[in-house]
Parts: sequence; structure tokens; C-alpha cells
Amino acid sequence: MNQALLIIDVQQDLVNGTEQTKEIYNKQDLLKTINLVIKKAIKSEVEIIFVRDKDVAGGEGPGFDIHSDLNVPSEAKIFDKYATNAFYGTGLLEYLQSKEIQHLVIMGCETPYCIDTAVRTATVNQMDVTLVGDGHSTTDSPVLSAEKIIQHHNKILHGHYNVDHFSIVREAVEDLFTPTHDSYR
Repeated sequence: MNQALLIIDVQQDLVNGTEQTKEIYNKQDLLKTINLVIKKAIKSEVEIIFVRDKDVAGGEGPGFDIHSDLNVPSEAKIFDKYATNAFYGTGLLEYLQSKEIQHLVIMGCETPYCIDTAVRTATVNQMDVTLVGDGHSTTDSPVLSAEKIIQHHNKILHGHYNVDHFSIVREAVEDLFTPTHDSYR
């Protein structure tokens, strides 16, 4: 089965915050978790793809870069986006289709926006998705804490679009690159 690890918007200014924005919830654990899954992807010979948001730091400079605490493999593919949806106008979908990717493991920021949208978009484009439950984060909203937002999305995205292709939520310590979707079909 062809699969890939998709890491979305884990950029310096988004993760660390700026004078205008807060740092994401539980950032140190998130960075360690992403590095753990990158290591697993390399060991499993799974392609690693990063997406960067051009709205972060005006799309340039150190604040725009992938977070310096991440171990980014030199062969990792990087896509830049202008929209919440990592698939919109980026060539990401066409790239994944050209590689015949059937399973996508997703991690990154921010949970209620880019992560939620990527999970949903991938499932309707004929890919099974594993969302790493402890591998995505956000900031507090005026209504909910970041912790509650993450818990909520882990709940609603587990089994989302349970038809031909769907998403499940698993933790980073699990064998993420041995998909379990067939046991739910």
C-alpha cells in the first residue's frame, strides 16, 4: 500500500507565537511527537510531505520556515499554500494521486482549520486517513480551550466519512504505517 506522512503548518511563528498570536497548545510535546512519527516514517520508507502556510510571517523569513526543532529529511517534499485547505491550488492532490497514495497519516497545525480540512478533503479524494491524535494542536478559541478543541476533533474525525474511505484517530506510539481501516469496513 502506498502511503505518506503529511505534516501541515508546523512553522516557527505559528508554533512559537508572535507579538500578535499565542503559541500553540503543548508545543514541546507536539514537536517531539512529530519527530517520533518522522522517524517511524523513515524506518517504514514512507514519503514525508510538509505543507507551509504563506500567511505565516508573510510567507518569508525564519518565521515562515518549518520549525527548527523538527528533523526535516532532505528528501521531504514541501508544498506552500494560500488557503486553509492544503489541497487547494497547491498541486498536493495531483502529487499524491501520481504516487497512488492510498493512506495518508496527518499531523500538524491548526486543529480546527487546516488539520480538519485536510482530513476531510483526503477522505473524499479516495484516501484513507490516520489522524495522529496526539500529533496536532491549536490555540484557545473564545469558546473552547485548545485542549477541548483537540479532544473534540479527535472524537468527530474518528470514523469520519465511513463509506469507502474514512479517517481514524490513533496515537503516535501506535504502528501508524500499518493501517487498521480494513478492520472497520
